Parts: sequence; C-alpha cells; structure tokens
Amino acid sequence: MDYGYVNARVKGMHSRLLDKKSYDALLIRQDLPSVISELVKTPYKTEIEEASILYSGICVVDCALRKNLINTYQTILGLVENTAAELYLRIFLSRWDVQNIKTILRGKNIQTPTEDIFECLVPAGSLDEATLTELMKQPDVRAVIDLLATWEVPYALPLTGAVDEYSSNRELVTLEYALDQFHYQNALEKASGKTVEAEIIRNLIRVEIDTINIKSILRIIRDRIEPEDAAKLFLEGGMHIRREKFESLAPMRTIEEAVRALEGTPYYFLSELPPAVITLGKISVFEKELDQYQIRNGVRLFRGDPLSLSVIIGYLWAKFCEVINLRIIARCKYAGVSDEDLEKELIHV
Repeated sequence: MDYGYVNARVKGMHSRLLDKKSYDALLIRQDLPSVISELVKTPYKTEIEEASILYSGICVVDCALRKNLINTYQTILGLVENTAAELYLRIFLSRWDVQNIKTILRGKNIQTPTEDIFECLVPAGSLDEATLTELMKQPDVRAVIDLLATWEVPYALPLTGAVDEYSSNRELVTLEYALDQFHYQNALEKASGKTVEAEIIRNLIRVEIDTINIKSILRIIRDRIEPEDAAKLFLEGGMHIRREKFESLAPMRTIEEAVRALEGTPYYFLSELPPAVITLGKISVFEKELDQYQIRNGVRLFRGDPLSLSVIIGYLWAKFCEVINLRIIARCKYAGVSDEDLEKELIHV
C-alpha cells in the first residue's frame, strides 16, 4: 500500500480540524442558534445547511455532526479500499457496531423513543443506517436480537446465548458483557498478525479492554457485587488489567482503595483526581477520565510511523474527539450551562 499518498491526504484532512481560534469563536456564543451560525463558517458548513432544512434546534447539530463523521469514515475507507490496511481499519471501526447495538438495546430496555435512540447512533461500522433503523423499529430487546439473528449478523451469536439469562434477571449488563466478550476476542484474533498494522490495532483494543475492566471494577465496588458475580464481568485480553489484577481489585471496599492499587499501571492517573472526587466515589468522573485517556492514546498515533496505519488512526481519533467537543458545546449552550462548567466538560488532547 502507498502510505505516502494516503497519509498525505489524511494529513490534509487533519489540517482542517478546528483550531483554538475556531473553538474560542464557538465558546463565546451565547445560545444554540449563534453556535449553529458559527458552525456554518467551519468545514461542517454543508452538513449544517442540509440538516437545517430537515430539522431545527439541537437536532440540526446532532444530525450534521453525525453525517460529517460518517462521511469522514467513508472517505478514509475509500482511500484504503482493497488493501491490507482496509482489514485493520474495519476492525477499528467495528467498535461502532458494538456501541450502536448497545445503544439500541439500552433504549429498548427502558423504552426510549426511537428518535432519541437515533440521535446517539453513528453508523460507521458494518451496520449501516438502514440496518440500524430497522433494529430501532423493533418493539423490545428480544425482538432486536431475533432480527440480528435472522440477518445472520455475527453479533447475534453472543446475544442469543445470553438473552434467556437477561429475560430472567432483566439486567442489561448480561447482554453487554456477552457482546463485549465476543467482539474483543474476535477483534484480537483478526489483529493477531505480526505486521505493524496488526500491532497498532491490537494495542488499541487491549487498552480499550483495560478501560472497560476498570469501569467494571468501579461498578462492582459501588454496587457491592459479590466476588463470584464480579468474576463474570472480566474481559480477557487487556494490556495491564489481567485476571489476577482484576480479581485483586474487585473485593476492595472503596473506589479510593482501588484507584490507589492501580499504581504501576498507566491508569494510576485516576489517583491524582481531587481528593474530594475520589472520596465521593462518583464513578462517572472516573469513567470520563478513562474515556479521555483512551482518546488521547489514539490521537498520539498521528505522530507515529508515517508509513503505517498510525496517521490514519490518529486522525480518526482526533476527528471523533472534535465531534464530541462540538456536541458538548452545542448541548451546553442549548441548556444554558455556564462557560466554566462547559469548559470542564470538553476533552483536551
């Protein structure tokens, strides 16, 4: 594959990411309409204008950002079509299939309106928008799984195996764990080669597994889950959170104790959060920090080997981060959140 040409194209796309001046222009806007007007001056112009014809309010921004992100992924896939790199890029993008299925299952589990579920979907993997729309039309969780099975979508296999247990305990984590276990083991198997590309994707997956395992630990401690039940939530394949480490963390009595025990791993930064935050033990704060770590870990790849998949993956993470930040800005302006609180919500890489 001619990485020189592809990465030159990708670096050109990277140069069009919003700079500090553009962010500042958005941040000083006082309401959502003025944010939308400002976005028309950015590379999101086309999508904003198209969305404005069909929607109004916050839906304009959600639709435009989602469409722009999908177009970005499709453009990148077009650049690596019919090359070895395409396989690894699709492994990376398959994380969206898992996230989309989880989002639909969560929505159906609590009977969320279809339009609210749709706003949270990013059809960037193998499940396109038409497929996801049909899944959203299903009346309940079991019907979603049955339709996936009818279509012979691979993700139906673990869900079908776990749906009876879900039906008895009504705990969605049963389905989500089965889905994660299948997805990550399958992804690691596909990325098991000795090439540089395989190593890049494999390392990203292993870090993601680590963050999921740590999030599970936090919930186990918060909800005081019994050790035998906690063990069922462990995902194999992590880089630093192996089974022994997981099992040593799960029985701890407080989140503060657990984050201190992460010493010697890259995730020890959690212990550096303000003491009041750690003592309070509100896990959403820790989860956000882990998500930001994962994004920063991906973005750093942009400065990696220029003759590998690093530049592409790094750019895709940077683009994803930009879209998240723009959604945060739009929603905070829409809700009248203070500038100080808005700034705290942004992801800095």
